[in-house]
Amino acid sequence: MNRLSIPIGPDDHTQGDRTALLTLVEYGDYECPSCGQIQPVIQKIQKHFGKRLLFAFRNFPLAELHPWAEAAAEAAMYASKHGKFWEMHYLLFENQERLSDSLLLELADQLGLSSSDLSVALEKNTYRPRVRTDFDSGIRSGVNGTPTLFINDERYDGLLGFDSVVDRIAHVLAASKV
Repeated sequence: MNRLSIPIGPDDHTQGDRTALLTLVEYGDYECPSCGQIQPVIQKIQKHFGKRLLFAFRNFPLAELHPWAEAAAEAAMYASKHGKFWEMHYLLFENQERLSDSLLLELADQLGLSSSDLSVALEKNTYRPRVRTDFDSGIRSGVNGTPTLFINDERYDGLLGFDSVVDRIAHVLAASKV
């Protein structure tokens, strides 16, 4: 069984209490249809477990399959620099079927961010090293596709439906209370 090689740290994009007993890490790709489908499931899981769960998203753009995945991840990192990672994250998934340079700039404008600054950042690959850091940590953790989930640092290889993931998280929670 693969384990998360790099634990959740201060540079990760997280939602929830950093002292939570449970952690859920997703390695995802903004252009991956399966990643788009799991987003509402993850949000439902977050609501279900509330303060007991810390969720982290890490970029794993599969550029050879998804030509806009890396630029979308860089746009998310740009938004993060301005305190709007999660807003951009959700917009990217909502619009994943029409990703393009113009859409990324439009989404920046929609969030009140400078589209011209984003354009320069994308042209200069300003945020590519940060995206590569996530990607490399995924490789070291045995990630080979998206979405890949880790529950309390252990790779989850089950079905990606709400009930399946919740059952596994509940099992991990029960085991941690022993």
